[in-house]
Amino acid sequence: MGRWRVAPDGGRPEGRDCAHVDEIGPAPEAGDPLCRECARRGWAWVGLRLCLTCGHLGCCDSSRGAHATAHHESTGHPVARCLGTGCARPGRGWAWCHADEVYLWPR
Repeated sequence: MGRWRVAPDGGRPEGRDCAHVDEIGPAPEAGDPLCRECARRGWAWVGLRLCLTCGHLGCCDSSRGAHATAHHESTGHPVARCLGTGCARPGRGWAWCHADEVYLWPR
């Protein structure tokens, strides 16, 4: 059994699943809490997402760069965890599966 489960989402049909939930291992080290791509450009970001495959830290889609989604699109890494103060559970925040378009909660 994985460490994550699909979160109920009233805006989507019930029964959606995540093909990647059982493949997610321990979270990689995040490093400095910043989006390096935005920092290089002098841009601010709204929230950060940690790729649970490789540890890439990118900004969320509400940020100018949307670098976490760009990372998924360029690598195919499916799941990113929310990091920072915008997460519902600090230190144990939700995750998003880009491939299956579902939210995940820690078990």
